[in-house]
Amino acid sequence: MATILLSSVGSLFGPFGQIAGTLAGSAIDHALFGPQDRHGPRLKELAVTGSSYGTPIARHYGTMRSGGSIVWAADLTEHREREGGGKGQPKTVRYSYSASFAVALSSRPIDRIGRIWAGGSLLRGKAGDLKAACQLRVHTGHGDQPCDPLMEAALGSQCPAFRGLAYAVFEDLDLTDFGNRIPPLSFEIFAVDGSRMVELLLEDCGAGSARGVRLDELRGFAHEAGSVREVLQLVDRLWPLSVSTGEDGCAVRLASSGEEPVCALPPAVRWDGGDFGQLDGTSISRPTSGGGQLSALRYYDAARDFQPGLQYAGTVDESSRTLQFPGVFDAGDALSLSRRANVRAKVTGERLKWRCSDLDPQLSPGAIVTAPGHSGLFQLLIREWRDGGVELELARHRPVEPVTAPPVADPGSAWAPVDRLPSQTVLRVFETPWNGVGNPAARVVYAAPCAPAGRWPGCTLYTVEDGAMVPLDIAAQERALCGQLVAPLAPSRALRFEPEASLIVQLIDHEASLISTDLRGIGRNENLLALGGEVLQFAQAIPLGSGQWQLLGLLRGRGGTEREAATGHPTGSAATMLDDRLVSLTSATLDPGSIRFAAIGPADDEAAFATLENAGASLRPLSPVHPRMQLMEDGALLLSWTRRARGQWGWPDHVDLPLVEESETYEVVFGPADAPLRRWTTSQPSLALPAGELASLTATLPGGLFHVRQIGTYDRSAPLELGHPA
Repeated sequence: MATILLSSVGSLFGPFGQIAGTLAGSAIDHALFGPQDRHGPRLKELAVTGSSYGTPIARHYGTMRSGGSIVWAADLTEHREREGGGKGQPKTVRYSYSASFAVALSSRPIDRIGRIWAGGSLLRGKAGDLKAACQLRVHTGHGDQPCDPLMEAALGSQCPAFRGLAYAVFEDLDLTDFGNRIPPLSFEIFAVDGSRMVELLLEDCGAGSARGVRLDELRGFAHEAGSVREVLQLVDRLWPLSVSTGEDGCAVRLASSGEEPVCALPPAVRWDGGDFGQLDGTSISRPTSGGGQLSALRYYDAARDFQPGLQYAGTVDESSRTLQFPGVFDAGDALSLSRRANVRAKVTGERLKWRCSDLDPQLSPGAIVTAPGHSGLFQLLIREWRDGGVELELARHRPVEPVTAPPVADPGSAWAPVDRLPSQTVLRVFETPWNGVGNPAARVVYAAPCAPAGRWPGCTLYTVEDGAMVPLDIAAQERALCGQLVAPLAPSRALRFEPEASLIVQLIDHEASLISTDLRGIGRNENLLALGGEVLQFAQAIPLGSGQWQLLGLLRGRGGTEREAATGHPTGSAATMLDDRLVSLTSATLDPGSIRFAAIGPADDEAAFATLENAGASLRPLSPVHPRMQLMEDGALLLSWTRRARGQWGWPDHVDLPLVEESETYEVVFGPADAPLRRWTTSQPSLALPAGELASLTATLPGGLFHVRQIGTYDRSAPLELGHPA
């Protein structure tokens, strides 16, 4: 403000008056408000990948998170995929896009990269797993690195190897999850030990030596802007540095207690010129109240995925300043550093200027000295030869105290995307009895792709023919609820709802859950479970932990699967919920002879295979029930039974069951069901045998049994035992 005011007043007296006013105002502003901040190394908000010309590529030391710059990109590639269709059904064509590009990461070699963030989600996890389909190649920036093969194929002899520059190449990155655009990326970069930053920085620039300098609290640093001098000045705010010059050049070391040799300044002398020292050759200045001391440290917090953190060192007022340090710390280390810097600032703000006629060769910048007539220690900052002698500028020196355990500090809360490891696909394919919905001539085959808890991006289904995987043009995006029995399930007659019956199932996905229902829900066909070849329902689902569930209250043998219920199920039997998570493999997409299937997704190392279970269950008619045998007065035998129909899972009152099959036909046999002695065919649910024929049969095969099957359009039912004529 004083600069503007006095410059305006001075302009009334001409150009020289304006210059004088500007200089005077600048001096007043400097005294009142301190020097203006320089734009050297500074901390920024989280940066993401850009492609602007002229953007500096930072040098990275230790562990950092950086956005990088896109240095090459190919055109987007369009992918066309058909789904569904077959036998007159329309196909769905799905388009997706992928991109290939290279991102420059660091202008010095790195060791490796870790996580990669794409917008608000993870593209690459800690384990190195990619969350989207692509190929990633990382070039670490050493002097012998070759050209990337993809870039070389595109650019030919014009392809640079980018030696000395670390970069990453993405080949065919699937853009489906990113709006078909290259997402904003940021990378976790691992270089050499971050505590060696000062030593490596001077080596990279050839500006001197800092052998043995270790910044123990520093985990990473990004040198993106500013000179080496400005970086060292910034580091000096947190770790006091001592600089010495000699025959070997500039040497930087940490200013620690008891290591620096202490010598005395020569006597001060008076000069007749200059802006100080006309009385005794010295001048001392002390900071004003507040003094612009460091009150807070802003840094990259390792616990917050390298998002900026802030630790307060003391009371904040209008003269306090926040140090922007582009380095990575733990919260406790940042708090400890800021507190120590705050204490030092209160002491080192005192400056001493000293004039002498000669100079000891040991008094080079960085030397720790005593000043006659002044208590304590001073550090020599500047020496300047003048006509009358040597002019020195010194700062009050406070010996560095031994570092104790860092204080407890809270880094604050930060949202972080979940890093879920990929889960491998598990596949089950099975056929179930027809449920009465749709075409009774169509097979009811379901694919149940599932995966353990973790990241599962879905899978594509195939049939296996002659050892080759033939795509079905069907993609599954949702996990089926699959598991297996933990303990054997006892046989059941499957006649009534069994409220005390239960089973324990272990789900493949431990994070999945089951829901309970009541008898009304069971009447609406809720909570259907395919257990082996049986279909059953359950009322209550009780979680037992770790993916185990107790299913209490069972209705067994649904859909005509009472034979499977009568045999029970051993431990390990496959269990799958029959719900909308399943993928229906209709007759339109399924060849009649398909019995082997496969599934593979972007996260799978290899395909999952499954063999069709319960083949033919949807087209096989149900066996008759309610067998009856009546011996007539004339010695004839009347056999009768009750018909059942596919798809009729209930018993509706006052109506007859639909036929479903092309005709009502039954096969009655006498003797073993698979190798009978005699067989008959009838179109009625009954059969009468004359007395003579019955006597002949019983004489030929004493103890023989009668059986009946329903003959359907595509198959025969299981036999129903009618009994032995007494």
